[in-house]
This record gives sequence, C-alpha cells and structure tokens, in this order.
Amino acid sequence: MLYNSTQNANEVVSAAQAIAQGISKDGGLFVPQEFPKYDDETFNSLLSLDYKGRAKKVFSDFLSDFTEEEISECVDKAYTSEKFGGTNPAPMSFCELDGKKLNILELWHGPTCAFKDMALQILPHLLTKSLKKTNDGKDAVILVATSGDTGKAALEGFKDVEHTKILVFYPVDGVSPMQKHQMNTQEGGNVNVCAIKGNFDDAQTGVKKIFTTAEVSAKLAQNNMMFSSANSINWGRLLPQVVYYISAYCDMVNSGKIKMGDKINVVVPTGNFGNILASYYAGLMGLPINKFICASNSNNVLTDFIRTGVYDKNRAFHTTISPSMDILVSSNLERLLYMLSGNSDEITKSWMKALKTDGKYEVSEEVKSEIKDKFYGGYCDDKMTKTTIKRLFDQDSYLCDTHTAVAVNVYEQYVNETGDLTPAVIASTASPYKFSRAVLEAVAPECTLPETEFDMVDTLNSITKAPVPAPLAGLKDKTSRFSDVTEADEMQSYVLGALGIE
Repeated sequence: MLYNSTQNANEVVSAAQAIAQGISKDGGLFVPQEFPKYDDETFNSLLSLDYKGRAKKVFSDFLSDFTEEEISECVDKAYTSEKFGGTNPAPMSFCELDGKKLNILELWHGPTCAFKDMALQILPHLLTKSLKKTNDGKDAVILVATSGDTGKAALEGFKDVEHTKILVFYPVDGVSPMQKHQMNTQEGGNVNVCAIKGNFDDAQTGVKKIFTTAEVSAKLAQNNMMFSSANSINWGRLLPQVVYYISAYCDMVNSGKIKMGDKINVVVPTGNFGNILASYYAGLMGLPINKFICASNSNNVLTDFIRTGVYDKNRAFHTTISPSMDILVSSNLERLLYMLSGNSDEITKSWMKALKTDGKYEVSEEVKSEIKDKFYGGYCDDKMTKTTIKRLFDQDSYLCDTHTAVAVNVYEQYVNETGDLTPAVIASTASPYKFSRAVLEAVAPECTLPETEFDMVDTLNSITKAPVPAPLAGLKDKTSRFSDVTEADEMQSYVLGALGIE
C-alpha cells in the first residue's frame, strides 16, 4: 500500500513516510493509491471481534510496512479501558426524537471527552514507529492548529512521548472556556500552547505555511528535528477514524438494528471534513452507505458547496456555540476532490490555488453531479441547535452537546426533505459538559447562569443527572500553565523561539 500527494502524483511514499511527514512537500495531502475491498464475508468475520480486533484488521490493510506485532502494540496501547472507560471506546446509544429513531455513535469517551481521542490516542504510537522506519534519530515537532478539540487531544496523546515536541495554536476567542482550560492546564515536559489573534482558519493557514517554508525546515534539520502534524491532514489521524464507522456497522448488526448487507446513512457534524471523509473512505472499502449527510453550523460553506459545486470562503465568519465547526477552509475536502477528479493532481492543484488567490473555486459538472449523488448538505444555527438539545432531552432524557445537536437537526431536515428512513448512524463528537454554558441555556433557559464554567457543569449535572466525565471533573482545581498570545503572522517566530532555534 503506497500513498501519493493530491498535488503531485509523482511523490509516492510508504505509509510510514506519509505519517512521519504529515503533509507533502508541495503542500498536498497524502492519499492511498488504492482501497482494500471488504465483502460480506469480511464484515461477518468482524462481527465477533471487539473494537481492537476490528482496528487491527483495518490498520493491517493500510499500513503494509508495519508488522502485525507493531500494529497490535499500537492498538493495544491506544484503546485501553482505563482511557476510554470500557472495552468499546465508541459505543452506540439508541433514542428517539419525534418518532425518528436515532443511532448515536458516541465518540467522546476518551481522556479529553472528544472524538479526536479516537485518532490521537493511537497517532503518537504510529508516529514514533514511523520515525524509526524513515527518519531514525530525528525528533518530531508536532504543529497543531485547533478549533478546540484537536488541540487538547493531541496534547494529551503526545505528552512526554520520547523524541517529540508539540506546539498547539488556537484562536483566542474561538474555543469554549472548558476547551481553553483543558489546553492551558496540559501537563507534560514537551508541550506548548499559544493563542493567536485571529480565527481557526488563520491558525490553520499559519501552520501550513510554516510546514512548507524551506528555510524553517532547514533550521529544524540543523537541530536534528523535523515537522509532523497531528491535524487530520495527517494520514495517521484519518485512518483511525475509518475504523469506528466499520465498527459501528458491526455493532448495529449485532444489536439487531440492521441485517448484514443493509445500507445505512451517516450523519457527521463537519468542519474540516476529515470525519465525514473517513466514512466516505469506509464506503469505498465496501461499507454499505447510502448517503453521507454533512451537517454544518452557520459557517455553512460546505452546505453551499455540496448544493452548488462552488466553494467560496469569501463570507462572514461566525463564532458559534459549536466552535469546533467554526471553519471556512475545510482542508480534507482536497482529498475528496482529488478522487472525484479522477485522481488528477493538476486539477486538484488548480482548485487549491484558486482558493488561495481568489478565495473560491468551482468544480466541474461531473464532480458536482457525483457530490450531489452521494452527499447531502444542511446547516443549523445556534437557536435551532439549542432547541434540538432541549427537545432530545425532554423527549428521551438524552443529553447531547452542541455539535451533535447540529447533526441531529440536519438529519431531521434530510428526512423531512427526502422521506428517506434508511437507518442512520449519527456521529456524536463531544461530551455535553465541554460546552456546559450553551447546553445549560438550552435545557434550562429559565436558569440563572452560575459565574464559572465549573459551576455551570455542576448545575447542568444537577438538572439532567447526566454523569460528568472524570477527565472534566478533574480539571476544576488545575492551574493554567500557558497564557501566551501571538499575532497570526508571528507564528513562525513563536515556533522557532519555543524550540530554542534562532
């Protein structure tokens, strides 16, 4: 299994190289040259396996330069009961809303209470093994731009991992108080956190620029370091996400919700397009998915793109109560466009260039047709997000966070518009206690809000009786370690300074 760049098909690398490097030298993203095909027999063999067993099967089919023992070691270290509170790190909950059955895939039972843990608990193990295979002796410098959840999950995954250093940038006013406190209290001798004056897209653009600046890479090389990424642009981040869609299908079959071979729909609250792309890749492998439902908040650039074929980031940026989706440049869409363009690096490069220079591009009629056939795009504003949280809690005592509520609302829109009652797996991406203020305002609008975030957690718990995850409860008395803020155009200097490089 080899990988090439979306912007240079001649750059062909192994899985270990793709994971170690993170991003192509030309700025493109690494994609597999082919996808393994799973038939009913393959899926039937997965039914009796636990999550770890299913993960080992999927990883072995994509990471051909890793031994069976290496893959087993990575999986066994990542998905422990201690980290995820049980043997299944991605359990499903079943509830109803206005008569519609909801199959909710809970991806937030890990140490930072967000779906990013599913990938970022295993990425450090994959990366360190990849570095030994490809860049023995070099330390990896992990640069992360985050809209909230990736930052903490990456920090937790990489803390005190040998031969790694990690620097996380987040928009100073673009994450929830709980997310900010999670990052700024992070333990570990190899971690660093800095806010930027700007939004997530500014942070992401800054990180990509640093990655592709030859002068900076040369300075790192002189100090026996190299850049890598923990964002979903890294193949080692995206591959673990494929696993939980395949595992969810098996769990649906085992629970009697569907029969083997039945089609499902997948509903994903989407910002950077990585999570929904992982489900699309699972579909290419043979997972019988009927429709990929892409749920956005008021930053609905993806909704408009799916409906029109025009990607246009030249629009107002909204700071919402679902901040992990406050994104106008969805990096992983590039991987989908590369495939739908017939694996054309030239066409993909032209669209990405237009996005940089003009802030917009329009895909061909053929690609528009393919996207409309496979995807549905919808969005939900803050008011409807809160309404959905309250309705779901009032009707079925199920408490969800602001991102999951967007997905539930858009799923309702889809069913009402199409009448399609194909069983749907809805990705639930974070604990409601990570966004306690907005969730509390939703379920108890008459409640006087407490002064602090942790008092809001206590009040929300008192009203709903939903258990507070231990990792969040334990944050209350932690003191912040990091308080740096920098301009977006000073990120490069900050990185070099944090690394002690002149």
